Amino acid sequence: MADQLADRVLDHLSVLADMTRSRILLLLDRHELTVGELCAVVQLPQSTVSRHLKTLTDDGWLVARGDGTSRFYRMIASRLDAATQDLWQLVRAQMATAPSAAEDQRRAASVLSRRAAKARVFFQDSADYWEKLRTDMIGRRADLLALLDLLDDRWIVGDLGCGVGQLTEALAPCVAKVIGVDESGPMLAVAEKRLASVENVELRAGTIESLPIEDDALDVATLFLVAHFITDPARAMHEIHRALKPGGRLLVMDLVAHDRVEYAVQLGHVWQGFEGGQVQEWLVAAGLVAPRYRILPADPEAMGPSLFVASARKPG
Repeated sequence: MADQLADRVLDHLSVLADMTRSRILLLLDRHELTVGELCAVVQLPQSTVSRHLKTLTDDGWLVARGDGTSRFYRMIASRLDAATQDLWQLVRAQMATAPSAAEDQRRAASVLSRRAAKARVFFQDSADYWEKLRTDMIGRRADLLALLDLLDDRWIVGDLGCGVGQLTEALAPCVAKVIGVDESGPMLAVAEKRLASVENVELRAGTIESLPIEDDALDVATLFLVAHFITDPARAMHEIHRALKPGGRLLVMDLVAHDRVEYAVQLGHVWQGFEGGQVQEWLVAAGLVAPRYRILPADPEAMGPSLFVASARKPG
């Protein structure tokens, strides 16, 4: 057994000895990217990048998912065995300080910005019929099933990615204050009309990755059907951690990993749902504790994929 473990570690070392493969792995530890996006970031031809991706995938470092004609690649550290995780932490620490890593990260930010623009275009054009699309996809009562985990009349709640204000409206009678945040002007305009008579709601324009909310301000943050539009959910979790009070909780509801590739084109989805291990990894990496994850009961009227609810707490 010890010899087998040593052989496996040596095999991994051989794979990581190539500088380009280690650069790619560092990128895919941070982001989910297509072959074309990786080519743009590392400035290498597709044949070269594809060859390295095959080597990394065959060696167990990467997972891939299809999205139409594209394939997205990602490294999920929680899927690696303990010895491989330890090896990667050593390599990652060295790679992260290399000049090439900083340049790769700048190019990756530009690539992801272009991808995010696609989702913003969708929201600019869809505010008026978003509620129908949302109801057709997930049903009418999925929000309320998840809300059983959080209601308290003393809380200040951040409804992050509030959209047209459906969840904000449901929360407002049950808590002290709701701060709704969304980056879409048309969505917020609909929400303002919807919530005009609700006194304990404040709507703010901004992104999840850079919240217009002070440090330690929220008792609870909700992220309902928003994470699959965020290009960097890990960064968003860190930002939410900042905005939560010590002891405050984050509640996430989103789509379970699915094969509905048409959502990326029709609805501007950046992610094709999430696996439980991936969500919990992001929560823990952001400094949140006591992560929980459960798949919600299916709504027989809903046409979309299954939903999950996940929660975690800021220490203190």
